[in-house]
Amino acid sequence: MKILITGSNGLLGQHLIPLLLQDGNYEVVATGRGPNRFPLRDNYTYEAVNLRDAGSVNQLIDKHQPDIIIHGGAMSQVDECEKNKDACWDTNVGATRYLVHAAEKYNAFFIFLSTDFVFDGLQGPYTEESIVNPINYYGTSKVAAERLVHNSKTSWAIVRTVLVYGVVADPHRSNMITWVKNNLQQGKKVKVVDDQWRTPTLCHDLAKGCLLIAAKKATGYFNISGKDMLTPYDMAMQTAAYFKLDPSLVEKISSRSLAQPAARPAKTGLVIDKAIKELGYEPRTFAEGLDIVAGELNA
Repeated sequence: MKILITGSNGLLGQHLIPLLLQDGNYEVVATGRGPNRFPLRDNYTYEAVNLRDAGSVNQLIDKHQPDIIIHGGAMSQVDECEKNKDACWDTNVGATRYLVHAAEKYNAFFIFLSTDFVFDGLQGPYTEESIVNPINYYGTSKVAAERLVHNSKTSWAIVRTVLVYGVVADPHRSNMITWVKNNLQQGKKVKVVDDQWRTPTLCHDLAKGCLLIAAKKATGYFNISGKDMLTPYDMAMQTAAYFKLDPSLVEKISSRSLAQPAARPAKTGLVIDKAIKELGYEPRTFAEGLDIVAGELNA
């Protein structure tokens, strides 16, 4: 079975590729912007592609005719989306439209990666049936893309996830854990909000959730996240404790003090009962996730 992954240079993509290859049932085609930045180069095909160009997308799908498409490519920097709305829309909505239309041509099963930011954060944690109501442009673009997928003529699954963390083979990219660890090791203070609640997701768990959906061709909406409800401050303090770094360097602040271009929902988090019951999804705790991240950093 041939599976095509978009956004393969990102955190999810770099953990999906080895998982799919290890499974042994998939011929993998990975796509990303620019050259392949994943050190593992064997046993799969990589194609550089501009997903914002309809012709390029059609050419890609016509060439490979995948059975399954996992669309993880996105513009996901929330403040950048707020400042560059046209680029955000073209990347998150336009590219999804082109891919969905191409998927319909070959009846490819379409798995779309979405976000907890489709919600307003007033009544979290959220189930798959919760009403979407985004409060920033990134969330708005993802809702629009979700609707394109939902209304498509091919079979589909929409995966919502939260605050994904892990290690990626790109020194220019960091996430919550590596950012806190690197700053504290250098004796630098970090300011972290304690008035936003999330269920942070280990990238390995998100990749496994996508594989479970692909294997079962399970349709509909699925919440795939961690199970611990934490604030970024909680995450930073647990990271400091795990790596035996100075917790006094972690300063607790409110979201209002940051004056970020994009509003953030106060309390999201996802209820993952459906994924556990229907897919057999079993995420790690945040403490277990820290252990895995530490092992990969050491490696």
